[in-house]
Amino acid sequence: MTAKIITFGISKGGCSKSTSSGITSFLLSNDEKVLAIDMDGQGNLTSFLTGEYDICNVFEEKTVLEAILEEDARSYIIKIKENLDLIPSNDFLATLPRKMFEKQLKLDALQKALEPVMEDYDWIIIDTPPALSEQTVMPLSTYSEAGSFAVVMFDGSMFAYYAIPKFLEIIEGAKERYNPSLKTAGILFSLIDARAKENEVMLEAVEEDYPYLKFNTIIKRKASTRRLAIEGFEGNAELKNALEYYIPFVEELKERVNQKQPQGSN
Repeated sequence: MTAKIITFGISKGGCSKSTSSGITSFLLSNDEKVLAIDMDGQGNLTSFLTGEYDICNVFEEKTVLEAILEEDARSYIIKIKENLDLIPSNDFLATLPRKMFEKQLKLDALQKALEPVMEDYDWIIIDTPPALSEQTVMPLSTYSEAGSFAVVMFDGSMFAYYAIPKFLEIIEGAKERYNPSLKTAGILFSLIDARAKENEVMLEAVEEDYPYLKFNTIIKRKASTRRLAIEGFEGNAELKNALEYYIPFVEELKERVNQKQPQGSN
């Protein structure tokens, strides 16, 4: 078993990166072993999966920052539930570029940190910040023999539309320099307002500019999905409703990953 890596990203906030990476991790863990990694200093994925919001104190010196600097993730993995683990994050991840410079680390530092656990999981799901920074480029630069894939998030806005080509350029750069296994799994629509008339125009624009990249599944924002951050997954009476659009997305993601998996990989 070698983990397949899925990185969620786009250089715009509010596109459901943390929610999508958290729900994807949860759904995949129903049948397979998953490691979720929070590479955003805001720690939203960490709070989403743990229910902890005082992340600077609760996870002080117990985060992905320390895992990267020590080049070994094992001491920083926490169990969320059966088959689902997490490497948390907090505000101190903002110091990563400076500390990487001090230790002369390169963009393959996360890969080195994950090497001791790469065979322990079926999937590694990574949430990234809304910026083209080390915290975003490093996950994309993380190689796996089973394949590395990027999910480009899109909220239907013009701002996110213009962020797509920038993110695709970063994907290509990471592929050329560090990660030959990296592929774009697709563009995932997570609409702020499913009723907005401009959604259809933006949908057509993305399909025209990036044929075959758009996921067939469209995530429509629901109140029950937003409440997952409060209610959690376990014992949540509206869980089925909250996951309505993500269940088909995860199935489509698995199909795309399996189709694009490199020859000879596990």
